[in-house]
Amino acid sequence: MEAHTIDYIIIITFLIGIAVIGSLSGGKQKSVSDYFLGSRKVSWWSVCFAIVAAETSTLTFISIPGLAYLTNLNFLQVTFGYLVGRIIVAKLFLPAYYKGELKTAYSYLEDRFGRKTRTTASIVFMFTRIAADGVRLFATAIPLYLILKIDPMIAIVLIAIVALVYTYTGGLRGVIKVDVILMFLYIGSAILAAIYLINLLPNGWTTVLQKAAEGDKLSFINFGFENGISGFFSNPYTLIGGILGGAFLSMASHGTDQLIVQRLFATKNLKSAQKAIIGSGIIVIAQFAIFLVLGVMLYSYYGPMDVKSDEIFPRFIIEVLPPGITGIIIAGLFAAAMSTLAGSMSSLSSSSMIDIFFPFYGEKFDDKQKLKISRMLTVFWAVLLILSAMIFKESSRAVVEIALSIAAFTYGGLLGTFLLGLLFNKVKQKDALIAFATGIIAMIFVIFFSNIGWTWYTLIGVAVTIFSGVSLSLIKTS
Repeated sequence: MEAHTIDYIIIITFLIGIAVIGSLSGGKQKSVSDYFLGSRKVSWWSVCFAIVAAETSTLTFISIPGLAYLTNLNFLQVTFGYLVGRIIVAKLFLPAYYKGELKTAYSYLEDRFGRKTRTTASIVFMFTRIAADGVRLFATAIPLYLILKIDPMIAIVLIAIVALVYTYTGGLRGVIKVDVILMFLYIGSAILAAIYLINLLPNGWTTVLQKAAEGDKLSFINFGFENGISGFFSNPYTLIGGILGGAFLSMASHGTDQLIVQRLFATKNLKSAQKAIIGSGIIVIAQFAIFLVLGVMLYSYYGPMDVKSDEIFPRFIIEVLPPGITGIIIAGLFAAAMSTLAGSMSSLSSSSMIDIFFPFYGEKFDDKQKLKISRMLTVFWAVLLILSAMIFKESSRAVVEIALSIAAFTYGGLLGTFLLGLLFNKVKQKDALIAFATGIIAMIFVIFFSNIGWTWYTLIGVAVTIFSGVSLSLIKTS
């Protein structure tokens, strides 16, 4: 199947419209604060929706329905952990972040430990984000190549350029305004696909329930004790593993990752930021439920097949959906990709500007010059994201596995370092830096030399980091 004229019209209109809306809604920026923080005047509900959009990539849009198709609804257990983690971020992390004039997630680390810790964390974030989102950018090219019959590199550059246009001109406020639209677009396109799909089944929802029950697709609670200790820890989708793993992963991604924390700083005050982060957790549960149910419906339509999780939904789009609806779904794919990509460009440039450039050279430039440098950094990171996507194009591993592995290497050590600062007063900078490195090294061994499920990765990294930091501080005082 190839896209029809109506599909191309929808896609082109969407891309131009998003670029224009993002550029105009950002207003005129006069300072770095305007550009990276939206002058701290963004409503909490806009930030709430923007957080959901930023954390939802094409991998989620494509792979989660496929996961439910191949397994069941067990992934929902992880999403409840996501909500628990965000509540902890709201109550523990954000009050500390809002003391003083903090502008990035890593400003707190300098205040608590020193500049070296802040710089180290910021650099680790940059390498992790550029690699992980390079994978996500490449992942977007896969279904677009199959549907539009265009070269994957063209798809990569096209998405990046559109995201760069409104990030460069509109700043964070423009990014957030667009994210709100993009969230409703990709969720709406998933619901549209589900409505079309259910009308293809002979008895509609009754058929879905019948086929899903026959294939054991409706199970969403899995205690996981039936396979012993080894089986329990190797299965990522158990009730305990899902909630604990989801909570610690969400604490890391939403409490220590500049991609999300930058949005929280754009709100008016602490209370608004807390409402935004907790509200996003509730929306994410509903969003994943929609994607998972769509996967169950795909199973009811196709029956069992030997496919990868990221193949089944694109196959339905290509083979079944009619012109027009196909264009809307493709726009949804673009939306899921651009929301993450634009956020990456903005967070990477803000962290490199505020955490790296300001401490060494900030006093030498006025506001106008700093704003110009900030925009240049946005372009720089956009180019690196494109290059990163091209590098991962040569990988033979599943893109979902690559993205999860990249985050797992650093999230445990990063979150553990923040918790050392928040919970243990006697830990000093040298202790924290050694513990941070120890946590990352430990994760290399866990990922490459064990069968432990990915939901346990961040928790293990945090435990190793905290144990190392506290032990070092006790040795010094003994």
